[in-house]
Order: sequence, then structure tokens, then C-alpha cells
Amino acid sequence: MQLSSLLQRFNEPETLKMAKLGRELRAKGIDVIDLSLGEPDFDTPDHIKNAAIKAIDNNWSHYTPVAGYMDLREAVCTKFKRDNNLDYKPENIVVSTGAKQSLANLILALVDKGDEVIIPTPYWVTYSELVKLAEGKVVEIRSKAENDFKISADDLEKVITPRTKAFLFSSPCNPSGSVYSQDELSKLADVFRKHPDVAIISDEIYEYINFVGKNESIAQFDDIKDRVIIVNGLSKGFAMTGWRLGYIAANPEIAKATEKIQGQFTSGTNSIAQRAAINALTEDLEPSYRMVEQFTARRKKVMELVKEIPGIKCFEPQGAFYIFPDVTYYYGKSDGTTTITNANDFCMYLLNTAHVSSVMGDAFGEPDCVRFSFANSMENIEKGWARIKVALAKLK
Repeated sequence: MQLSSLLQRFNEPETLKMAKLGRELRAKGIDVIDLSLGEPDFDTPDHIKNAAIKAIDNNWSHYTPVAGYMDLREAVCTKFKRDNNLDYKPENIVVSTGAKQSLANLILALVDKGDEVIIPTPYWVTYSELVKLAEGKVVEIRSKAENDFKISADDLEKVITPRTKAFLFSSPCNPSGSVYSQDELSKLADVFRKHPDVAIISDEIYEYINFVGKNESIAQFDDIKDRVIIVNGLSKGFAMTGWRLGYIAANPEIAKATEKIQGQFTSGTNSIAQRAAINALTEDLEPSYRMVEQFTARRKKVMELVKEIPGIKCFEPQGAFYIFPDVTYYYGKSDGTTTITNANDFCMYLLNTAHVSSVMGDAFGEPDCVRFSFANSMENIEKGWARIKVALAKLK
């Protein structure tokens, strides 16, 4: 059977690929420590689960509006005002089956064949593949570790062309953990003011997992707010990865466009997840703050452990729950059986020798780096990095 050529335009996410390889080793009885997937190891807070149970008991079991229940969209607006001092109305909000679907809706609604989408490196693996799926052109801006993997206004200005349709970035960033300050965002906004046709997609899914203070959104600048599309969701900040609920805030034209696309793919998001999300967004955030306290402690421990390993260059992340070190020190080194020539070799060596999973930087647009998650227990983090230290010491 001849399959669609669409499948040749984009790649399988490396994050899922590494998780799959780890599961295959576990099926053989091998103890694999997973430092690859970006999933909090916490359970969903009780008050959110209780809201879902109540929704089931009250028979919230029917099809939902494509854009989401009105009271959930109102709850999203309440969250934006409370946490970000941003004013939105329900007409600006579209709820989707996870932030990934929100992004897919947006790219398909905005990007035509040949349109350019600027994406700073490193970036979440799905960004570039969605642009390719829409037959757009990915324009990378290479950032530098010495600048905390953040771009400057000059970097941005240089790559904007008449074909530029959108700019797509995350803060806090997956995989680097970079967080843009208000001043840094203001300087980027100055560039966008010169280019009024460029849409700005701001992925803020890691908003609550911020180690340097209140998260800043580029939507705070009123004169460009109408061109900013915020993507967010409940997976990271509320430990609700399996509930699959994300949302956007955008001008009504874009919101209606994404709603139209979603109507043909999945229609409305799960009814029970939506009822639970209302409680998550409007009630006590203390469970989220406690998770961040744990992530803060783990970040400190990971940075201590990394410093014990020769050659790994790594800056301390300001948000999210990853480190993204440069591993080029190990290129050309061998344990007598395996020779490391790139980050992919490095990751496979750790998986097969140390039985620790990670994700190669190629997937994120930075081929000399590797992403390690610290969304795992302190015990597993310490055990995993002890194994890594031993495995890397064998490379000469």
C-alpha cells in the first residue's frame, strides 16, 4: 500500500523514541532510569481529582463545545488576569486536547506552503515538525550557551524577511530552561513593532516552574498583544499530563480559525478534564508551588552532580525541569567497544551502558547538547547520575 507523502515531511519525536527504547530494555528486565521524558513525577492534586469525580457523578458525559465550555474559558481568563495581569475574554480562548494540539491548530491556521517560521534554538522537538507538516520553512536562530540560550533583538532582526509568517518560542524553555526577562522581551517587542505582519507564538506551558521569579509574557506589551498567541496548558504546572488539556489566548480571528480546524480533527476536549481544569485554574495553587519547591531542590542536586563529571558544560536552568549540557568533550572518546562521535552516540551509550535514558540535542536544533530531565525522584536522580559518572569515566 502506498502511504501518504505527508509522512515524509516530519520525524517521530525523539523524546518519545527514547522513551520507547527505555521501555524495551525494561521489558527485558533491565533497570532503566528515565531522564528523558518531560513529565512531572507527581500525582494530580486531590482537589482537581475530586472535581473530576464529581463531574462523572453529575453526568458531564456528553459532547463539549469545540472551543471548550464557557465557564472553563472564563476560568482561563481569570487565570490570565490573576497570574499575568492580562485581560482576555472567552472569545479569545480555545481549549484543546493538550498544548500540542493547540500548537498544531495554530500552525495549520497560520502557515501556508513556503511561509517562514522563525524558531530560536534550542526548541521543543514538535515546533519544527509542525511547520514542516504545514509545508512551511523553519528558520532557525542559533543561540549560545554563554547567553543562556537566549536570542537578542539583533539576532531576530537579521532573519525576518517578507516571507516571515510567525515567530515561535517558549519561556521557560524546553529544553534549555532559559527564561526571558521583561527587559529582554521588551527588546524583542521593539523588533516586532517594525514588522506588523509577523505573528508571535509564545509557549508558556512551563510558566509555574520558574526559579527566578514571576514569569513574564510578551503579551504584556499592549501594542503587539493582538499579534501574540499564548499557548499554555495544565500538564506541567498541575501534574496533569494524561488529562490532555491545553489552551490558547489569541485575537478572535485566530481563535475562530483554530476552532474551525479543531472541529474537523477532534472536536471538543474531554468533558471530565474540562470540569477538573476549572478547579485547577481557579482554586488553590499551593500544590503547584510545592512541586516547584521539589524541582528547585532537584535542580540544585543535579547541578552539584554534573560538576563532578569532567567535560560536561552546563548552565543552571532558570525554569522548566531540564538541563541541556554540551557534551562535545566526549566526541572521539571510546570505551574500547563504542566510540562517541556525536550526541546521538552519547545518548545511546548512556542508555546501553549506564541504563539511563536522555534525549539527543539534534531533536531540539542543538546537535552538540543532550537533554536530561530532573522530573524524577531525588533517589533516581542521584542513582542515574552516579551511573552516568561511572559510564563516562570509561571513555578515554
